[in-house]
Amino acid sequence: MSSQNRKIRIRWINPIAQPHYDEPMGMALKQVAEVGTEVEVISLRSEAKMDNLEYRFYESLVIGDVVKVAKEGDSHGVDAMVIGCFYDLALEDCREICQNAIVVAPCQASMQIAANIANKFSVIVGQVKWIEQMTERAHRYGFGNYLASMRSIDMSANSLQCDTELTTKRIIEAGRLAIEEDHAEALILGCTCNFGLYEKVQQILGVPVIDPLIAAFKQAEMLASMKQNFNLAPSNKWSNEPPSESEMLKFGLHDLSDPIGNRFLIS
Repeated sequence: MSSQNRKIRIRWINPIAQPHYDEPMGMALKQVAEVGTEVEVISLRSEAKMDNLEYRFYESLVIGDVVKVAKEGDSHGVDAMVIGCFYDLALEDCREICQNAIVVAPCQASMQIAANIANKFSVIVGQVKWIEQMTERAHRYGFGNYLASMRSIDMSANSLQCDTELTTKRIIEAGRLAIEEDHAEALILGCTCNFGLYEKVQQILGVPVIDPLIAAFKQAEMLASMKQNFNLAPSNKWSNEPPSESEMLKFGLHDLSDPIGNRFLIS
């Protein structure tokens, strides 16, 4: 067991070039962080200025930068990182390149938690468009049998925080249908932009409601603590083997531009 008592450092990667999300997300994380946890929210510096990643094409434009941000954090003492999108984009890529930092993502973290407290859960998504890709993730993670349904509230990711009363109302309506018609025993809010809404939904519907921002962050914090206390670092064997430093130098991969746009730090 390690005797280290240094601060835990968690990096939240906002995978779009929209820094106005950084501070409110950072403040939401501060409310649930343990005393002594250092939280850093980073958004990308990118020519592509999407305010959502609802399309695979949009994802493809930021995946490389997300991986570079993860690699940079891995080499600068970050204990754990969260990829702040419920699509869990670039999760496997970031895990491959990180030899020290543990990488988690909201969809997987939320489903792991839901499966510990319910036999069936439903995901409340913004749009029907999201369902196919998120269902793929559920099956990849082994939670296909736990998935009661995915219910859409017909709202885009970039509108979820514009009128939180409307968003909450629609989540409650969809959640009630998921419980009564699909027999869901717990609900997952299927976008990190739903932060701050779970409590009212949970109170009204009477089932566990998982905020993916909280789920992913607390899982990252817990794993970072286990890494610090029990040397539980990422595996780099076999399928998780990263490319060699010599090969990356040969390809000029250490000279790529810095994709970090904005930093919001909370100690």
